[in-house]
Amino acid sequence: MANKSKGKVLVGLSGGVDSAVAAFLLQQAGYEVTGGFMRNWDSLANQDILGNPTLEDDKCAQEVDYEDALEVAKKLGIPLLRVDFVKEYWDNVFVYFLEEYSKGRTPNPDIFCNKYIKFDAFLDFAKSEGFDIIATGHYAKKITDGDKAYLAKAHDKNKDQTYFLSQLSQEQLKSALFPLGEIEKDKVREIAAKLNLTSVMDKKDSTGICFIGERNFKDFLQNYIPAKQGDIVDINKNRVLGKHSGVMYYTIGQRRGLGIGGIKGEDARGWFVVKKDVTKNILYVASGDEDYHLYSNRAIIELANWISDKPLDRASLNVKFRYRQKDHPAIIKHIDDDHFELIYKCRAKAVTPGQAAVLYDGEVCLGGGIIKEVYRDERRLL
Repeated sequence: MANKSKGKVLVGLSGGVDSAVAAFLLQQAGYEVTGGFMRNWDSLANQDILGNPTLEDDKCAQEVDYEDALEVAKKLGIPLLRVDFVKEYWDNVFVYFLEEYSKGRTPNPDIFCNKYIKFDAFLDFAKSEGFDIIATGHYAKKITDGDKAYLAKAHDKNKDQTYFLSQLSQEQLKSALFPLGEIEKDKVREIAAKLNLTSVMDKKDSTGICFIGERNFKDFLQNYIPAKQGDIVDINKNRVLGKHSGVMYYTIGQRRGLGIGGIKGEDARGWFVVKKDVTKNILYVASGDEDYHLYSNRAIIELANWISDKPLDRASLNVKFRYRQKDHPAIIKHIDDDHFELIYKCRAKAVTPGQAAVLYDGEVCLGGGIIKEVYRDERRLL
């Protein structure tokens, strides 16, 4: 008599090695597995022309990924469904991405892609098709304790992706599986090779903007936000040093590509970006004292999201301000349901509005929010 299935699971099969091995591991664990390929970006419909290196290719990158996912599904003996979320991605992820850049902030679209596409639109689709649960190739762990689910760091700390899952709700987490939580990336490729998954086993990890891919970023943004030249100003001496091509193209702490190499700084370290004024269209730079301009010890966070338990006021936690960054010890002070303040015990460099602040209690990812304002003592930075 055949073993009873643990349930029907729809795996987000992207055409990459991680999701392919995730599907195999679920098969081994006794699930009835189906693959689901998401198409979330249409270069032609979305006027993705400038900065697109694949524009003249015979096949667009997404079609190549789909064919790779088809080959994986065939070798694993599972069905593959294809679903389009082009409108949902534009409305819920890309519009926010453009609005943030227009404000001079630095958003992370991967976080909102997970929140609104992979664990929302895709989850709704899965339920409508009769699946019990969804799964992805993220490196993360789900721990269930009674009727509550907790998100925890992956075994492979170098690949841990809980940072990008920090805006998930409790219900979204309960409805998801992460088969790669306990293994390392090298083991994933080893499994793919043993299964002879030739289309993905040596395939490079995807980079660039979530579901869009690698782009010449300045050119890409000009498809949607007109470039507007303005002054580059020395923030210490209020002198114009040159011209920028659009404040949204620069990041806090950036040193290269400023176009002011012929002007000597105050010391050998040269110039770096410290502030972006979108209203006046000024890019402020400084030289010398990084400590004064880039290091902060306090931040106001908005769009607060707690996956399982809301931390207590004044709780001592760890925070990441960027993916793969080391944990920073910090204290949390709640302001209201949507905002909280972080006071970090060690100064942090280039904490930037628009990026995510993700909180951890040991191995457990509690959630987090989006950086709104950054301070050095009582002085507002950036």
